[in-house]
Amino acid sequence: MKRFALVVCLLLPVVNIPTNAQATRAAVDDSSTVRATVQDYIEAYYTGDARRMEQTLHPHYLKHLIHGDIPIREKTGSQMVRDVRSKGVPVDIPAADRTEQISVLDVSGDIASAKLTTPHWVDYITLSKSGGEWKILSVVQRIDN
Repeated sequence: MKRFALVVCLLLPVVNIPTNAQATRAAVDDSSTVRATVQDYIEAYYTGDARRMEQTLHPHYLKHLIHGDIPIREKTGSQMVRDVRSKGVPVDIPAADRTEQISVLDVSGDIASAKLTTPHWVDYITLSKSGGEWKILSVVQRIDN
């Protein structure tokens, strides 16, 4: 009996390795997909692609805009899509300033957070995974100018 218990104790960590590797691989895949969703979101904004923007947004999307002493403003997903559709490519942002840095801060199950930094603003983004797809649920944006 002692020999059986010893064998089980020695093999148990080996049995868990594939499970841990699978979990790690899934987390890396989710992180990459979260990053791609945020990339699609900002590129849709920069290029005025309303259809692409809409594909990144969760049905309950809400954006809070913080800009100095101006009272906090909100935008829904339909307002974001409408703005991108009506305004097209943002002419007030020079092409050289249409750069971004995306950091995936955390992925936990079916929620994730990311930070999008551009030369003119910073977005803190919450995403939700539904039906196997990551969608942007909320954005808190600090405008720098």
